[in-house]
Amino acid sequence: MTSFPILSAVTFVPLLGALLIALFVGKDNNKLAQNIALFISLVTFALSCWMLQQFDVAQTAFQLVERFVWIPTFNIAYIKGIDGISVWFVMISTLLTPICILSGIGGVHKRVKEFMIALLVLESMMIGVFTTLDFVLFYLFFEGILIPMFLIIGIWGGEKRTYAAYKFFLYTFLGSVLMLVAIFAMVIQVGTTDMTAMIGYKFPPQMAMWLFLAFFASFAVKTPMFPFHTWLPYAHVEAPTAGSVILAGVLLKMGGYGFIRIAIQMLPQASHTFAPLVIGLSLIGIIYTSLVALAQTDMKKLIAYSSVAHMGYVTLGIFSFNEQGFDGAMMVMLSHTFVAAALFLCVGVVYDRMHTREIARYGGMATNMPKYALVFMLFMLASVGLPGTSGFVGEFLAMQGAFLANSWYGLIAALGMVLGAAYMLWLYRRLFYGTLDKDDVRAMPDLNAREITMFAPLLILVLWIGIHPSTFRSIYAPTLEKALSDFQVQTGDQSQNAQFQGDTP
Repeated sequence: MTSFPILSAVTFVPLLGALLIALFVGKDNNKLAQNIALFISLVTFALSCWMLQQFDVAQTAFQLVERFVWIPTFNIAYIKGIDGISVWFVMISTLLTPICILSGIGGVHKRVKEFMIALLVLESMMIGVFTTLDFVLFYLFFEGILIPMFLIIGIWGGEKRTYAAYKFFLYTFLGSVLMLVAIFAMVIQVGTTDMTAMIGYKFPPQMAMWLFLAFFASFAVKTPMFPFHTWLPYAHVEAPTAGSVILAGVLLKMGGYGFIRIAIQMLPQASHTFAPLVIGLSLIGIIYTSLVALAQTDMKKLIAYSSVAHMGYVTLGIFSFNEQGFDGAMMVMLSHTFVAAALFLCVGVVYDRMHTREIARYGGMATNMPKYALVFMLFMLASVGLPGTSGFVGEFLAMQGAFLANSWYGLIAALGMVLGAAYMLWLYRRLFYGTLDKDDVRAMPDLNAREITMFAPLLILVLWIGIHPSTFRSIYAPTLEKALSDFQVQTGDQSQNAQFQGDTP
């Protein structure tokens, strides 16, 4: 137990900020709403940094725990806590929110007050998912995210925003309904909503299989895995830049987090049984969405499909069931957070100037926008896994884990990296090289101070992870190693760390 409820503060300060804006800021006072939202998000980030400073790396148990009985009749408690896995997801949530607010200042010009409220409510819900250890609260936060994101897409999105918003809502909600059924079944079986009591609990084998499929339906949509990914390109293309950043940076990670926290830690035997299915869908998703990305003419849709491909390495690494795969999955999620968020911000920069995302409308921008060309190049190279960037660390480890599971898995995943380099280099060439022969493109100004401020922390983190990954790994590694050790004990599968499995092609 902690003397100061730091996790509750981090979770609910954004919600209080949203309430403050709603009650005391006038409808047309956009500047004040933006300033309050930015200030509240920075305070939340400062609190999360304090939380990280309080975190004890040597411990693998949940830390900074807050607990009290919430609804005694149903044995439901308010339980907060973090471990080495969830602490980084809290950090990325609090980091990306002020960046999204800065993006909204330049890209959102209608109902600005309501937009800032939606972003702060969304931040509160995201942090709640990663810090909650009670299944009822977890589900409330998990579903609560749908409301502000639905509004962000549906109100501030593009021409087809209504279709994209409803498709996003229906896909994620239907998956979550199955998860709710599974949660009820687990609570009845164990007799508590406490998630920590279910970690290591041995559910009956047949029940565990059905529970896994129910959770898989929800997390596969969130990740998103092939063939449950079709909502994502529409949501990304139609969402405002800030919405795309949050979608790629945080919401997709909830699928990976759910697979580790629930599937691996609570349903290990079922996870082991269904691993070939998950790995197969991951590999298909990596290759298929990479090929689809090559065919895109809309730069935002291209990056959206690349997100699906990169998240395939996450599920591939997790279900390889070895240290390298787990390590790679976490690194890919951290890297993808910063790289994908930055690439969507890059799209937003030119969209705010030209109001089009068609690749053919641009060309030769390295001549008149050299700062923008340099920033885009660095994040593009990180996306394709250039050594020295975060993308290389994560995908190298994920592929190493895949090779340890089966050498065919690693080879197919490596083909995905080749295709990734192809579509990203093709995009960069079309945007920045060639003749600058369009007057409106020539007239576009280079990055301004606000935009440089958005990109600077993301660029620093991408290079920092690439050069010194142990800074980040030292936080989550002990928790992941314990999770893997517990998994191997319960499944009896302890061979994959020692040698290659399967036939060598």
